[in-house]
Amino acid sequence: MRRSVGRLAAAGLAIVIGTAFVAITLLAGNVITRTTYDSIAAQFTGADLVVRGVPADDTALDAVRDTDGVATADPQLMSYQQLEAGGRTIFQGVLAEPTDTSVLPLEVADGNLPEASGEIALPVDVAERLDTTTGDTVTLVRNVLEGDQESDEDAWTEVREQLTVSGTLTDPYGAYSMQGGAAVAPAADVTAWDDDLRAPGEEPVEPTTVLVTLDDGTDVETARTAITGALTSAAAGSGTDTSGLKVVTPSEHAETVATEMTGGDNVIFTTFVLVFAAVALLVAALVIANTFQVLVAQRTRTLALLRCVGADKGQLRRSVLFEAAVLGLVSSVVGLAAGVGLGQAALTIGRGMDLGVPLPATVDITPAVILIPLVVGTLVTLVAALSPARAATRVAPLEALRPADAPSGARGAGRVRLVLSTLVAVVGFALLGGGVAVSTVGGEPSLGLMVGVAGGVLSFLGVLVGAVFWLPRVVALAGRLVGMSGPTARLAAANTLRNPRRTAATSTALLIGVTLVGMMSTGAASARVTMDAELDSRYPVDVTVSTDLSSDPVSVAAGDAAVPAVPGTLAGTVRDVAGVATVVESPATAAQVAGDGVDDGLAMTVRAVDPADAGSVLRSTEMVAPLAAGTAVVPEELSEVWNISDGQTLTLTGPDGSLEVTAAVTDLADSGLLVVPDDLASLDADAPVTSLWVGLDDPGDAASVVPTIQDAVADTEAPADVMGAAVERAGFQQVIDTALGIVVGLLAAAVVIALIGVANTLSLSVIERRRESATLRAIGLSKGQLRGMLAVEGLLIALVGAALGVLLGLVYGWAGAAAALGWAGTPVIVVPWRDVLLMLVVAAVAGLVASVAPARTAVKTSPVEALASE
Repeated sequence: MRRSVGRLAAAGLAIVIGTAFVAITLLAGNVITRTTYDSIAAQFTGADLVVRGVPADDTALDAVRDTDGVATADPQLMSYQQLEAGGRTIFQGVLAEPTDTSVLPLEVADGNLPEASGEIALPVDVAERLDTTTGDTVTLVRNVLEGDQESDEDAWTEVREQLTVSGTLTDPYGAYSMQGGAAVAPAADVTAWDDDLRAPGEEPVEPTTVLVTLDDGTDVETARTAITGALTSAAAGSGTDTSGLKVVTPSEHAETVATEMTGGDNVIFTTFVLVFAAVALLVAALVIANTFQVLVAQRTRTLALLRCVGADKGQLRRSVLFEAAVLGLVSSVVGLAAGVGLGQAALTIGRGMDLGVPLPATVDITPAVILIPLVVGTLVTLVAALSPARAATRVAPLEALRPADAPSGARGAGRVRLVLSTLVAVVGFALLGGGVAVSTVGGEPSLGLMVGVAGGVLSFLGVLVGAVFWLPRVVALAGRLVGMSGPTARLAAANTLRNPRRTAATSTALLIGVTLVGMMSTGAASARVTMDAELDSRYPVDVTVSTDLSSDPVSVAAGDAAVPAVPGTLAGTVRDVAGVATVVESPATAAQVAGDGVDDGLAMTVRAVDPADAGSVLRSTEMVAPLAAGTAVVPEELSEVWNISDGQTLTLTGPDGSLEVTAAVTDLADSGLLVVPDDLASLDADAPVTSLWVGLDDPGDAASVVPTIQDAVADTEAPADVMGAAVERAGFQQVIDTALGIVVGLLAAAVVIALIGVANTLSLSVIERRRESATLRAIGLSKGQLRGMLAVEGLLIALVGAALGVLLGLVYGWAGAAAALGWAGTPVIVVPWRDVLLMLVVAAVAGLVASVAPARTAVKTSPVEALASE
């Protein structure tokens, strides 16, 4: 090994990257688990015990409070209430203030916690949204049940109360980030608000969670046993069910709740990422196998001499495997250290970025984090060295007497392998196509995706196993094209074919990484465009501002209610919002609808829009294409509910007259019928504008533009709802982009390892062709030409692997997108040209860079020295 340190360095580096990947993955899984637990446990930061499933009555709570060693015991109660101020309305969770406020995970930013009834402390962001500060008042709007809601229509009464803001709060540990933050009000107030939601005399039945603090010096386990006994005795006396009763510590409670919430998602995440770590290790195994094959070939005379002096085959095999084990173990230790260091650095950076979650200060190094990377890295190295070790045992003692020519290693592959790999690839591609057909034509995307994945795995396996047959031919074809540029290029092309197995293995390593990166890029791009088209067709309006979504068309048509109009200035206000491109006003009325088979007494909202105006704001005009005088566009969902068929004649009756229209059923997503303005005027000449259709300059900016529109609407105090597909579309794009970035980043490790393999192959090739290079130098090949020959050789290997990987990635990406998105109609096939060009450029540059060190080694050796007999 001392003589081959340089040759083993690249193989060791491949294992270092792979094991570091595994270590970081396991550490990330631990961080996710710990972060989730800490976030949940933060809700009980000052509690010593958490009692779950406590019967909802005073007897049970008193039993806990009367237990020896218990200092305080308060039910954890959160009530969601409607708060109003400055024309804005927010639904906010409000916590009951505990007796011991150290139990609260919230910190006071300004003012104080509530000290009297009628006070409330608000989260900082809520106070800013309501434009309130400490000492201001907000209006609490709540409903009180004062009778039997089933028999009394007026059983519910709306109550409006003024609350004084006592202070503002921050949530430094993200304890209530999932609930949108938490306000705090006196426990008596919050309890009364919840009691008012029940009928007079009705008792709460849902068990509660009680937070317990203990007196100083009280043993937690003793208190736990005592509380359990007290609650059991109290329940036995009242006949209450205690099957759900649990007395746990905050950390135990957090673990239980986290498991219930995530359903083991952290395990899924870890498994998902470990798949990519496995890909990286597979590529590393190819690099290692190449390295040991060449080392064994170059040691042919040494191994033969060992056989001559008495070494048996078992000793030779063990020597190669021992070398691999030492390399694997040392590299795995370095990889583990690197993974832990990178994980800690990422955690430190994450804590400094204020991500809104309580990240731990240090990584959690468990036995699994240490043992798994070490064992996996060593085993992968050993497995990769099995074939070279077996080759070492085939060296005959007579090999020591033969001239030390450069090893060829050009043993051909078997016919059985050719037949099997071809059969597996053909069956796999057939299944891949079948999966696409099942999803798109058969309408079974789940089954189609399963068949497609199986086909993709089989076909890729067939391609990889058969690479030794077809990859050298592709390299030869590329070599002939390159060879036209001169003798140096022809020599480089010939060198790549001297050992087709090694060339195939090297290109295959790069092929795997590039194929997977290309597949994810293509699939994500196709999915994004397909889903954009689907969202455009389903929700053609970016944003809708409406005042009639909650109105009852029957009451409006009967004259018992009226739809509030959009304020006249609101359209201009929304139009002035940065990022808004177009605003179209849509008037509406309620009309009676009659027709064959249509339910009697049907009343529906009828809104109008000019087709030309619709074209200026809609992302897709397909669902309003039939819109014309005498035609009413009927949303498909409404047609199914009210038995309206396409082409049916309907009679609409409004406040000012009747109108016969032809129904045109489309995929329009709306709560009413759509007609042209003149037809609506014949039904209701004074129909008010009840909705605005808003088009954005860029739907990707919806996350910032829509809140601004909401604020503009809230400032007008108009009872309008703001909704739209732009937010959904932007959210989807963000998910796709984030997922793609993560996956490509993970697969990048495999590509880096593969590029190391290219450099390793060139280095070993230079070593084994030492005498040949000297001969070329002796007959006139210059140093520059020798460097150029190695550069072309590296470029050929890298570019062929990358180009083939791109082609396979496009096929798998398209097929995967089609199989997964068959439910969304005909998938749009997209070529991510930027990513394709980037991968090819990176491969070309890497191939050239990989040739630098080998070329330096080749030109340093003088021709006379290299031609000397060893």
